[in-house]
Amino acid sequence: MKNTMKPLFASLLLICGASAVAEDVSIPVPAGQQGSAYANEARPKSGMSMDQVSNRFGAPGQKIASVGEPPITRWVYDHYTVYFEHDHVIHSVLHSN
Repeated sequence: MKNTMKPLFASLLLICGASAVAEDVSIPVPAGQQGSAYANEARPKSGMSMDQVSNRFGAPGQKIASVGEPPITRWVYDHYTVYFEHDHVIHSVLHSN
């Protein structure tokens, strides 16, 4: 039985090897560097209330209504988006350049 497995395994390698094609994928800006032009810009921190964010950073360009449970609301500024759970910041995310 061992002798029959070697040719089978070799055949599988040839079939898989012949059909496997390597392809180069180019990413204009690596994910870890996206938004880096604004990385040092002050933005809301976790735990801040909507009122605190509004007072410190001004009105967002767009307010996206809450969805889900718990309700998640998004405020979109020029260089970042702020995510709120109920009325407190859970995260702020830089936009890609």
